Amino acid sequence: MKDITISRRSLLVSAGLLALAPLAGCGGNSGSGSAAAGSDYTVGVLQLTEHSALDAANDGFVKAIKKSGLKVKIDQKNAQNDQSTCKSIADKFVGDGVDLIYAIATPAAQAAAGATADIPVVGCAITDYAASGLVQDNDKPGTNVTGASDLTPVAEQLEMMQKVLPDVKKVGLLYCTAESNSDVQIKAAKKELDKLGLDYTDFTVSSSNEIQSVVESAVGKVDALYSPTDNTIAAGASQVGQICKENKLPFVTGEEGMCKAGGVFTLSINYEDLGYAAGEMAVKILKGEAKPEDMAIKHLSSKDLVVVKNDEMAEALGIDLSALDE
Repeated sequence: MKDITISRRSLLVSAGLLALAPLAGCGGNSGSGSAAAGSDYTVGVLQLTEHSALDAANDGFVKAIKKSGLKVKIDQKNAQNDQSTCKSIADKFVGDGVDLIYAIATPAAQAAAGATADIPVVGCAITDYAASGLVQDNDKPGTNVTGASDLTPVAEQLEMMQKVLPDVKKVGLLYCTAESNSDVQIKAAKKELDKLGLDYTDFTVSSSNEIQSVVESAVGKVDALYSPTDNTIAAGASQVGQICKENKLPFVTGEEGMCKAGGVFTLSINYEDLGYAAGEMAVKILKGEAKPEDMAIKHLSSKDLVVVKNDEMAEALGIDLSALDE
């Protein structure tokens, strides 16, 4: 898509949603210590799939590692959105004796946590670590897993939707039932829609192969589609956007990359910043300055949110986005 507008906006967001979590730390050793020749450490990167948000989270992590000055060999692996492949990659990292695993997205982190209770795992692009069974508590993990959360401002996104699209009465909630992070966000969305007095209907997929038929089934039944930071929908956002464009159906997304691919607007965290925050946590662990079990899950602050507008899509749908400038 062309004509993408991004602007930073400082919002008053509830402390429980996007508070800047403290980074607790204490001395300790990193993982197995089997670094590659010429490197002091080896980090295995397990990325669930390829789409802009996860790619940005990867880029941010690598930047933080490079800036640290540590000699780190980074072994990049992508599971292509296959859970069994996630497990195989995680098992290989454990067998190779990496010093730390960087897991991007919930299924990747779950695979890594299932493969080892000893090697530190730093996650990213995960909504709720505790709800996903990765930690005992988001403030004090108590396991070998910690990381950065992409908990999105769902309520604020839907309030924005009502402001820009005041005629919307019924919202289609588009998400993948296989993703626990989406379940958390959809529950929050339903709570907010009830508060706003708007009706809603679930439109769910179990894989990317179902996106076209499910989105087409929503046409004529709802006034707008909303999708949270769902990896399956994010990977197919351009497909969703094309169907919505052809049928004049607004698509409000959970993050920036999805909006650029096929949405109309969103209020988004920056995934490169999120990955960088996770990278800083990894550096502390590798240096022995902190242990994952004591490191609170990190959240970006409200000042890091960005308003993203897809002007080309808005023009095609006849939507006025000027309300977002207020």
